[in-house]
Amino acid sequence: MIFRSVSAALALLIFALAPVSAADQVELRRHTVMADGHPIAVWEKSAEAASEAILLVHGRTWSARPDFDLRVENEDLSLMDGLVEEGYAVFAIDLRGYGETPRDDTEWLTPNRAADDVAIVLSWIGETGNWKIRPHLFGWSMGSTISQLAIQRHPEVASSLTLFGYWRDDDLEIPPDEAGIVPAKAINTAAAAASDFITPGSISQRAIDAYVEQSLAADPVRVDVRQMDQYNALDGSKITIPTMVIAGEFDPLAPAEYQAKLFVRLATGHKQYVSVPGGDHAAFLETPRAYFIHELAGFMRGISIGAH
Repeated sequence: MIFRSVSAALALLIFALAPVSAADQVELRRHTVMADGHPIAVWEKSAEAASEAILLVHGRTWSARPDFDLRVENEDLSLMDGLVEEGYAVFAIDLRGYGETPRDDTEWLTPNRAADDVAIVLSWIGETGNWKIRPHLFGWSMGSTISQLAIQRHPEVASSLTLFGYWRDDDLEIPPDEAGIVPAKAINTAAAAASDFITPGSISQRAIDAYVEQSLAADPVRVDVRQMDQYNALDGSKITIPTMVIAGEFDPLAPAEYQAKLFVRLATGHKQYVSVPGGDHAAFLETPRAYFIHELAGFMRGISIGAH
């Protein structure tokens, strides 16, 4: 009985002395930012005394929280938490129709509208804190092309640009919409939610199940996007701020030849290309997560050094 009491006391002491990560103590906060009269949901987790901020832009199907703040018991998979650990104020946007941002009256999302909303949120972030430099911008998958478009249209709003899982071939033209299209409002599926996890063994089944559950809860209906031909305006020669292109080694949606075209055509003299070994289209949620965060944080620290 005495042995059990001593063991229990020792266990409590070890637990009390165990390091608690900064991210474990950070609350997820929701903001509403008005973009040309429309409410945009923005999520925040910030390190104490953070001096720099970053905005995360999600992809085509799922919104900010399942993508960037995935909650799985006994697993650290949140990109927001990982960047809080690196000392950043981390913000993530729900684009129109995603998560807690409603569709607007058109019931469509367009690349230009999304890009302008991102720029408005970046400007709002820039005004919320006493940052050393303008916010950083990170876009994943469709969020990467939206982010590039945002910087082309509003080059003054960010200090750096990171493009992950860039899906576009710069040499192909996207055709205009067919006449008379209407929003489909298709129901999202579990199969679609699990489809980005490609590399066997790179993520636990429990984490995949959690991602599916949280994604379908946040985004039960697929957002309708039109005027994709607006992406034809993307032009690396118009990007002059520091930029990192990052892709998973095994990402079929972002083949190396697409990344190479993009990288070579960027006009900035401060650019980096990173291939994430063992990673695919969801690399920051999988086994290479630590490597991914290390590379992203290192790139952003280089921006800070170059700014002084």
